[in-house]
Amino acid sequence: MSLFAQLLASAVALMMAMGIGRFALTPQLPRLIAEGQLDLTAGGLIAAANYLGYFLGAVDGMFARQPSQVRLRLHAGLWLCVLLTLASAAADGFWSHLLLRFGTGIASAWVLVMITSLTQQLANAHGCQRQGALVFAGPGAGIALTGLLALVAHLLGLGSSALWLIYAVAALVMLLAVLPWLPRAVQPSAGVINQGPTRGTGIGRLGLVYALYGIGYILPATFLSQMASHQFHGQWQADLFWPAFGLAAALGVLVVGLRRPRRTAAWLSATLWLQGLGVLACLLGDGLGLALGVLLCGGPFLACMQLVMQRSRELAPHATQRNAGLLTACFALGQLSGPLLAAVSSHVSGGLQPALILAAMGLGVAGVLVLMKGLNPPLCAVAGAPTVQR
Repeated sequence: MSLFAQLLASAVALMMAMGIGRFALTPQLPRLIAEGQLDLTAGGLIAAANYLGYFLGAVDGMFARQPSQVRLRLHAGLWLCVLLTLASAAADGFWSHLLLRFGTGIASAWVLVMITSLTQQLANAHGCQRQGALVFAGPGAGIALTGLLALVAHLLGLGSSALWLIYAVAALVMLLAVLPWLPRAVQPSAGVINQGPTRGTGIGRLGLVYALYGIGYILPATFLSQMASHQFHGQWQADLFWPAFGLAAALGVLVVGLRRPRRTAAWLSATLWLQGLGVLACLLGDGLGLALGVLLCGGPFLACMQLVMQRSRELAPHATQRNAGLLTACFALGQLSGPLLAAVSSHVSGGLQPALILAAMGLGVAGVLVLMKGLNPPLCAVAGAPTVQR
């Protein structure tokens, strides 16, 4: 099986698991609110349930050491994304959507952690790290696909239930197409298993940065479609913003892939600060502000994820899967905080403005932390996530 085929299949797997399994709620939220199933506060809580599941799936993924354990989580995650999306077509109201989004959070985290570990090991073994990094364009393509399908559904006058069915069929087609080509886990040698990162490598600070990034980006990523729908009064033009966000994210991965090596920290800081500016642009509340938010938040979105994983490999090259799980758990805790912050902001002030300001500040602080030397707080100390020693 060729390297290209395995990396392409992995990108499509992330396209499905993240674009549909993970982020399908964003273009659906305006429909669910318009149909009276949810309000903005309930939407924030459902998003938080999704990220709680994402956190638990990431933590569980850290313990998948044997090839059979990796394979089980990868395939279970992919199939659950399809089945739970299909079940969402029958959901009606707060609790059913909350439980289904919680499940898809677990499933998508399994897929992300396993695919990240497998593809980066594969790319390193072939000396093709740059090609391996392009796998992270998959979620952006998935977001663009969900956005375009939502636009078509809007033009055809379809409701949320029909759109869930469309998403489920698209997810099933992608899954069946890539199953034979996905990379396979191999038994690691004892030497590699025991060479985990030691204290002082900077992984702890990177975990804190990733948590702050999760808080910062998740507000526009979750509520962008709803903000656009409010701005354009439910017209079809509002559905253009989410696919544009996904396209910008995929292109951002390609741009970062062309960077010179050994400049990861500087690029990571730049992506964090650009996203902070994008979050502030959303505060303008008009079409221009949302367009700037799409460009400045969407472009660095997946590139930042790619750079964090690259930085973790630079700091601890022999603990790819463990660190992918730990960092994803930190990321998930940050994301979990974002919608909860949005729910409080919406309840207290009637809007997302206070939450957006705090999110932008968090991204600014994260960019500074990346460039500071000697600061290494306990991993995920921001939320008390556990650490695991191999």
